Amino acid sequence: MPAVAQPRPAAAPPSAAYGLTPLTDLFAERLLIADKVAAAKYGTDRPIDDPARERKILDDAAARAVGLGLDPDAVVAVFGDQIEANKLVQRGLYTRWDAHPEERPTQRPDLDKEVRPALDRITTQLLNTLVATEGVRSSPSCEPRLHGAAAWSAYGHELDVLHLRGMKRALPSACARANDHALPQR
Repeated sequence: MPAVAQPRPAAAPPSAAYGLTPLTDLFAERLLIADKVAAAKYGTDRPIDDPARERKILDDAAARAVGLGLDPDAVVAVFGDQIEANKLVQRGLYTRWDAHPEERPTQRPDLDKEVRPALDRITTQLLNTLVATEGVRSSPSCEPRLHGAAAWSAYGHELDVLHLRGMKRALPSACARANDHALPQR
């Protein structure tokens, strides 16, 4: 069965992960919406891969990043990871539904009126959270903190194995590149 979209009420996350949990919570929410995207597309002529739509999302994110004082290339990388993670979940659901027809969705959400507005809301929240977490994301401790936050979010959102794989795919660009942390050469 698809993961449940309602997070558990929980105590505050461990302090080492705290600064990035709002970001990984949004990653998890976006991954859970992949279930609705897949249900809207499954059995139709709408493909999982939609390069024109993906380009539009990435171009919009880059333009909005500039207005927020973020590096547009870094933001495009983060959103590219989110798109790929979402497609990973959709493909996994298609495979599951093909193998187990009894698990196929019984309703087809409206992609344009229901699903994309939810994704657009998360996009705005994600951009604002990228601004809010910029210091943590550029710190040398970002990667272990990111993985701790991702684990906390996965637990809180009750992600199943497929959505955990999606979460792993969503993470690579969230932290500044390792080279950005290199000490200056003397």
